Amino acid sequence: MTATLGFIGLGVMGSGMCANLTRKSQRPVIVYDQVPDAVSAAVEAGAQARDSVAAVGAEAEIVFLSLPSIVQVEAVCDELLAGPGRPRTVVDMSTSDVTRTRALAERLRVAGITLVDAPVARQRQAAAAGTLLITVGADDDTFRGLHPFLSCMGTDVVQAGGVGAGQVLKIMNNMVLFINMNAVAEALGIGRAAGVDPEKLFSTLSLGSADSFALRNTATATMIPDEFPERAFPVDYAIKDLRLALQLAAESGVPVGAAQQTMDLLQRAHDAGLGAAYYPVMIKVIEGRA
Repeated sequence: MTATLGFIGLGVMGSGMCANLTRKSQRPVIVYDQVPDAVSAAVEAGAQARDSVAAVGAEAEIVFLSLPSIVQVEAVCDELLAGPGRPRTVVDMSTSDVTRTRALAERLRVAGITLVDAPVARQRQAAAAGTLLITVGADDDTFRGLHPFLSCMGTDVVQAGGVGAGQVLKIMNNMVLFINMNAVAEALGIGRAAGVDPEKLFSTLSLGSADSFALRNTATATMIPDEFPERAFPVDYAIKDLRLALQLAAESGVPVGAAQQTMDLLQRAHDAGLGAAYYPVMIKVIEGRA
């Protein structure tokens, strides 16, 4: 393939993803973002800047998106459709609404564009290192064609099924993570109130059947020092993703008490003014410190 690649959305995750795509793909990569500094960083990594979404769509055969939600994805796709030229494939690497993703895919298909959903999991350090988990909603031929490029950004690239299936896997991953973090935070609150050292509690739980990625990594790195930076994955993003899971559950008629309880906790954190803080800040709500 000699495809020119486009990348739109150079935020916390997208910046690292685009840099890896630029370095490893051996293809020209053209970029656009509303934040000039983000574009400048991409150019320093070897990408070429363009001044609009439409300009990227006019040149790139494959356009990758890393945006906050389906709202921005739909808006960008509208600009691509209205532009002077159109890519043949759009790869949405955002975490997006499943029903709206499938509807958007049909609208783009009529215009001759294939939409692929390929949301990413793992933290921003993985985006920078190129070690993301990427779950892909695409047919076999499309998946095979995109795999070399997706492998520039992730070490685990999973074909989930048809369009929208990549979003389902990602949304379920995040739902389980948030519920797990809720449980870990409750254990910390109880343990600390009962006089147990938090570090001893977490290190012991990690040796037993309560062990998890959330416990060993995110919770230990944030809840023990009680530090919840704002330039991470905030409460408001967690609410957005968990709302998608609850929407899928409602559409399927599946009862999800644990997910709803975690949503209520995250909402309380938001209402306490912690919406921009890293989502493990939920421990402050549990312990009555928010």
